[in-house]
Amino acid sequence: MKQSIIQIQIINKSKHPLPEYATSLSAGVDLRANIESDIMLRPMERRMIPTGLFMALPEGFEAQIRPRSGLALKKGITVLNSPGTIDADYRGEICVILVNVSTEDFVICDGDRIAQMVIARHEHAEWMEVITLTETTRGDGGFGHTGM
Repeated sequence: MKQSIIQIQIINKSKHPLPEYATSLSAGVDLRANIESDIMLRPMERRMIPTGLFMALPEGFEAQIRPRSGLALKKGITVLNSPGTIDADYRGEICVILVNVSTEDFVICDGDRIAQMVIARHEHAEWMEVITLTETTRGDGGFGHTGM
């Protein structure tokens, strides 16, 4: 099945090329730091890192900002509010909240790939208040109720 393509308006005020998919089946694009000087991220420190990108998503879509798995595994760098959500009506700069959960300092340089962005459809819910919910076998079991 062929993936659908959606056109998204974007302004690039960074010094870097537009985000692109690494392979034809990649779900996300890498976002790059757009900074004037290196940023030292100390253990347990969090910072908002600008990308220099601004976009207009179509109605019914969001952009999800997610950690890069390699940075998370190898360096302990992750997106604090993962996944971060960019709504269709937001027009400000795309920034990424990074946190260093390792025990070592981490330096972010201009152009470093710091996160990935996935464009996703979403729905709005219409709430129907009821007195009871339909029953299932699982019921209210959660938080590991099925064991290991």
